[in-house]
Amino acid sequence: MHDLDRAMSRRILFRLALALLVLAALVFVSRDFIVQLYLQNQLTRVGWIINGVILALFLLGLVRITFLLLRYVREEGALRRYRQRMEDGSGDPLHGISDSTLVARRHEAVMALRARHAPVNHSALAAATLARESTRLSFPRFVNNVLILLGVLGTIVSLSIALLGASHLVDFSSGALGGDMGLVIHGMSTAMSTTITAIVCYLFYGYFYLKLTDVQTHLLAGLEQATTLYMMPEADDESSLLSRVGELVRSLGEAARQMEVAERHHGESAAQLRDIVGRLGSEVHALDGELREIKAILREGFRLPEAGRD
Repeated sequence: MHDLDRAMSRRILFRLALALLVLAALVFVSRDFIVQLYLQNQLTRVGWIINGVILALFLLGLVRITFLLLRYVREEGALRRYRQRMEDGSGDPLHGISDSTLVARRHEAVMALRARHAPVNHSALAAATLARESTRLSFPRFVNNVLILLGVLGTIVSLSIALLGASHLVDFSSGALGGDMGLVIHGMSTAMSTTITAIVCYLFYGYFYLKLTDVQTHLLAGLEQATTLYMMPEADDESSLLSRVGELVRSLGEAARQMEVAERHHGESAAQLRDIVGRLGSEVHALDGELREIKAILREGFRLPEAGRD
């Protein structure tokens, strides 16, 4: 049975906060290397722009994941309270539960179908809820897919800058090589910095994005179990009765058709029986005449008196 009491979203939030603290500590310890790699000796702003875009998307994605995890904390709490009240049978199961929560919406949907005497299609309700919740992950999914591509883009742009500097080195019309060689080194350094930024952000963000999907799956599984255990038995009282009445009507119709076929067969059998009786009557009448003729011959041969004479 699915464990509805596990506060999975709260644990993931704690892991996210702890991981951010560890990442901040690593950045602080490596601050000299980071300053030298990202800030010093930058001939162009390409590295700042690409790394800034990567970090901005990374932080926006983390903010969105945090808000979704906080929402799922609230949803899990509402689901636990609903389950406890249904098991205890203590009054309104939605008392103190917001109408915007998933469990409240599901309960109202099931009860509305029950009030209309309509069958409750659990699969359709689950599919609609899953589709609605999947749209909430659109932006986190986009960030997860684009982070590593931004690192590749930064690498390509930086290598292009390095090749541009290398192309000037081939031109011997210029006597000084420092500027062009610096551009080559700058391009290689920018390529490395954008790649490192993208990979670190992708690994960090990808883990918590997967955990967010796990939290969503855990919550939806708990919702479907609550629907099966606590909502469907109540909703099935009238719908199952209507279903059984429908089956009974269909059975009666089938019995009526079978009776009609049997009656038709009985009519054919009665006609055949009348025909047989008619043929037997004619044959018995002929046999009676033949017996009378035989009796007359016997009386005449044996000179017996006729019946009724003294």
